[in-house]
Amino acid sequence: MKGAMMSVTDKLLLRKRAIIETINDELKNIAQAEHSRHRCFDNFIVNLLGALAAY
Repeated sequence: MKGAMMSVTDKLLLRKRAIIETINDELKNIAQAEHSRHRCFDNFIVNLLGALAAY
């Protein structure tokens, strides 16, 4: 990014993104959850729960 000033809301969203990326990384490494593009939310949850159950 350029040296532009960030608004407070952008800083908060950036902080939340870091937390989400950390959780995703842990799920991929520890629970060996595969990254795939699901077409519906239900399939995503089933895949995630299956990976956690296998862990």
